[in-house]
Amino acid sequence: MMKIAILGSTGSIGLTALSILRKNKKNFKVVLLSTNSNINKIFKQAKEFNVKNIIISGKKLNHSWKKKFKKNNITIFYNFGNFEKIVKKKLDYTLNSISGIDGLEPTINIIKFTKKIAIANKESIICGWNLINKELIKNKTKFIPVDSEHFSIFKLLNKEDSKLIKKIIITASGGPFLYKKNNFKKIKVKDALKHPNWKMGKKITIDSSTLMNKVFEVIEAKKIFNIDLKKFKIVVHPKSYVHAIVKFKNGLTKILIHDTDMKIPIFNSIYTNYQKP
Repeated sequence: MMKIAILGSTGSIGLTALSILRKNKKNFKVVLLSTNSNINKIFKQAKEFNVKNIIISGKKLNHSWKKKFKKNNITIFYNFGNFEKIVKKKLDYTLNSISGIDGLEPTINIIKFTKKIAIANKESIICGWNLINKELIKNKTKFIPVDSEHFSIFKLLNKEDSKLIKKIIITASGGPFLYKKNNFKKIKVKDALKHPNWKMGKKITIDSSTLMNKVFEVIEAKKIFNIDLKKFKIVVHPKSYVHAIVKFKNGLTKILIHDTDMKIPIFNSIYTNYQKP
């Protein structure tokens, strides 16, 4: 049975991961879930997956909620400094899907408690990759990026010599405003939150609408794969089924294609054997 932790289980990535585990519960033991403040949702998740430890980092529980959790034998922690109290034996897999820079500290703290960590938190990687990578090496923890573009690059570079890379192309859908150049004055927030291809949280959806997310992805890829920034290129691809293209100096080109569904990189990060890029 695979022992799993999901940090940020009530967000879109966390919900997607649990939907995968739900289909084959007998093979998984969810040891830990976390949320910032969505108490009702994490309570339901803990009951469904029989999780005995949760972290609520942004809100203290009132008496009635404390009583409810206690009745179901669920222990509550209020910060990410308690992993040693929760994890008695190394986890097999941890997914960090906490949004924003808040994800950096738990990422660094949990690495020594897990054999493999999948990270969907680009802010952590952009701001603290040197710290994260140091802990990965120190604790011999395997790492897999979960963003569709970086997961695709990760797969395409498998067993390839990085010195042979000529160019890495990351695709961008163009967001909801790709064909609306003359209507910017009429744009409302609700319009920016309507991504044409992906179902994501509000922050990343807005970053996608402004294309800022794609800038973050290039920085993230440069750090993860330690490849010259000049070798990266962004190409607008409205259908979003091509996620990354790698061109090699020997004339070969590798492309990774999959549907616009985050279940695919998450599923593969859980089930496939780790192979270092």
